Amino acid sequence: MRTPVIIINFKTYSQGTGKKAVELAKICEKVAHETGINIVLAVSEVDIYRVSSAVDIPVFSERMDPITQGAHTGRNLPEALIENGAKGTLINHSEDRYRIDFLLESIERARELQMTTVVCANDPITAKAVAAFKPDFIAIEPPELIGGDISVSTAQPEIITNAIEEVKKVADIPVLCGAGIKNGEDVRIATKLGAKGILVASGIVKAENPEEALRDLAAGFN
Repeated sequence: MRTPVIIINFKTYSQGTGKKAVELAKICEKVAHETGINIVLAVSEVDIYRVSSAVDIPVFSERMDPITQGAHTGRNLPEALIENGAKGTLINHSEDRYRIDFLLESIERARELQMTTVVCANDPITAKAVAAFKPDFIAIEPPELIGGDISVSTAQPEIITNAIEEVKKVADIPVLCGAGIKNGEDVRIATKLGAKGILVASGIVKAENPEEALRDLAAGFN
């Protein structure tokens, strides 16, 4: 996954599932092509095939289970995610926390299958701990700011710099930031602090004009 990057988490918002997911994905694809910014879509597992078949930008799963083929009812088999078009996966989002052993197994399983891993951490200490597992990317997201009107880069910039410092003590892993990122200025601040990209959800998915909002974010990298 190239950086700088904008990862858009569709979650299960009505604007980002089913046919609406495809409509939004095409908008994201258009902006990616016209701005040259790497845009990655994290969509619900049931929409991976639908979305990945409609666009040529990378599509990730919103989660995965570290299982192998067999008797695992109701779980997300990594091989199936890949076959349906997933190039990578989010792991350990604040809305889907993993046990530490489950987290390690998930990263290792994804690595076996060459899936890109973006592991979320809620604070710098957690980011440092996660770095020991060698994911491809770490996204720092204070849970209290997710979905809010104030971005982490504005409200708590020290979290970004501290997370980057803590991660560097363990491994050379790019750090992304999320939580409340809404506009190009938020992005400019985050990148100035050292973030290699952003993770955003409602700021794009629930925007009145997603294309305009996404172009604003993309402009923040210039």
